[in-house]
Amino acid sequence: MVDLTQLKENEVFMAFASYATVILSKMMLMSVITAFHRMSRKVFANPEDCASFGKGENAKKFLRTDDTVERVRRAHLNDLENIVPFLGIGLLYSLSEPDLSTALLHFRLFVGARIFHSIAYLTPLPQPNRGLAFFVGYGVTLSMAYSLLKNKLYL
Repeated sequence: MVDLTQLKENEVFMAFASYATVILSKMMLMSVITAFHRMSRKVFANPEDCASFGKGENAKKFLRTDDTVERVRRAHLNDLENIVPFLGIGLLYSLSEPDLSTALLHFRLFVGARIFHSIAYLTPLPQPNRGLAFFVGYGVTLSMAYSLLKNKLYL
């Protein structure tokens, strides 16, 4: 394992930190996109969010669902389901001294797949675009987990 006081000298860890920052920023952007669609379509999930658009029965018409807002929310939820495991496994993987080129391939494939997945979800592109992007990202995380279990961890 890598000496934690020397993380800045660990190229794989620094690459992981860079790609993790990119993918977390993309995930945060999904919240902004959701809020944008909620505001522009005047679609809210909570009664208190409708208060600025009216009172009583008038405000209730803004308490509804919208296909576009729900599509963005589902893309964001899918990010949460996939990016969180990548962060945990990727961190352990980056500290296990993998080959830099192999680690970069893992990180770049995952980030590219997740960005493409969001584009495919929000556009929407026809299937199997979104499905392929999902499985590429999922496969990358499984590949890193397999590498850890096979080479570095004690079971």
